[in-house]
This record gives sequence, structure tokens and C-alpha cells, in this order.
Amino acid sequence: MSVIERQRGVALWRQIADRIRSAIAEGAYDGEGKLPPELVLAEGFGVNRHTVRAAIAALQQEGIVQAVQGRGTLVRRRDKYDFPISRRTRFTEGLGDQVRDIEGLLLNAATESANAECAKWLDVPVGTPLKRLEVLRRADGRALSRSTLWFPLEHRTEKWEPGFGKIRRENNEPERFSAIDDAFRQTGSITAALARCGVPDYLRQCTEISAVHAEPQDVADLGLTPGAIVLVAKALNTDLQSVPIQFAVTRFPADRVQFTIRSDGLS
Repeated sequence: MSVIERQRGVALWRQIADRIRSAIAEGAYDGEGKLPPELVLAEGFGVNRHTVRAAIAALQQEGIVQAVQGRGTLVRRRDKYDFPISRRTRFTEGLGDQVRDIEGLLLNAATESANAECAKWLDVPVGTPLKRLEVLRRADGRALSRSTLWFPLEHRTEKWEPGFGKIRRENNEPERFSAIDDAFRQTGSITAALARCGVPDYLRQCTEISAVHAEPQDVADLGLTPGAIVLVAKALNTDLQSVPIQFAVTRFPADRVQFTIRSDGLS
């Protein structure tokens, strides 16, 4: 343990909850399976017992620890879901037999213009019409991810232009993904929805992963407490001709999911 920094703009109890959560993830309390007494934690972090108590209360609300009369605060061991990232990353197939039931819920859908970030990932001009889906996925009744997904509303093909030695992109089949919200609503699967829109197979081209504190929407949708850690995966999927078809930003509770990079994802 180390003394908490007091001028970071983050509540002390939240910083302590983060430290304890990380320590649990690293197996720091595997010996007896319980946290040190509040007084020991308070001295270690350089705070009072009330601050430590608030941190433990937050962790208890998240289901990470449990106070047991006469035994102290016990760590609740829960195996994390292992989510593989590879060239053919698929949500349902990735979880495989780790879960009994997977549910995909469409929270919202809209048509909007591509902002700078979406335009960069999808390789389209800013302002290009996109279909946006807000999706919540549950595994065995527990919220496991919340995704925002964008699909270009124009089908682009690539052709070799003789004499110029470069690829020329052309627009074709306008609004190919205009009904992907209905397709997802009916199937609960992005893979199945893409197939209904004429994309029977696709590849993961890039995944960027970062860790942040839960935002209010994460707290509400994923059942977290303020200050919980969320893993954010930004991903680009393309069709088999390497044309971008989907940009996604997915938020996972860090205490429920871990990522495994498969070897085929490195090729």
C-alpha cells in the first residue's frame, strides 16, 4: 500500500477502492481471502477509517467483497470471462461454453453524420451518413458490455484501375446497412445482422484497448458503482475485401472480463 495522492481531483475513497480492486485482481489477498482490517488499510493509505469504510462499501456494492460477521471483509472470488481477440473476433463464439445464455439488446438506433473519429476509423469523409446502434449484451443475466457501433450507409467496392497503379473506391448499393438495427433486434447478434445485410463474413483489422473510470452511463447500464474501472475496446471490422464496415466502441467491466490476444490476431 502507498499513501493516496490528495490533489488528483478524484475522491479519496474512490482512489482507495481502485487500489484495493487492482490488488484483488493481482491476487494480493489470496492467502486468507480477506482484506486487512480497516485500521490497517487506513494507516497504509494515510487516511481515516471513514474513508476506507466508504471505499469498502463501494466494493461491496459491486459484489467484489462481502462483510461477514466475525470473519471480516472477504474477497468474493469470481472467475472473469475470457474474451479472445483475433482476426475473427465474434462475441458469442468468443465466450463459447463459458456462459449458458447470451442476450443482445438494442438500446437505441439512429442515422447520423460521421464525426472526425468515425470518419478516420471507417475511412470515409466527415459528414458521411452512418447508422449508429447502441447495444447492451448480457451473459447469464449479468451485463457484460455496452457498445456503440457505426456502419457506413454506402457500400464501397475496390477496383484496380489499370494504368494508375492504385485502388479506386466506388459507391455501390447505397444504404446497405439501413436495416441493420431491425436485423439485430430480431437476431440479437451483430454477426447474424451483418449476414442479413449481405456480409456473410468479416475480419477484425484493429483493436485498441484502454482502461478508464466508469461514466454515469456505465454505472446505469452495466450495474457498476462510481469509480469502477471499465475496459474500453475500439475496434474496426472490414469485409473480406478490406473495406471498413463497422467501427465499434465497447465498454466492459474490468472485474468481469479479461482479453486474450490470439496468435491469428497478430498476423
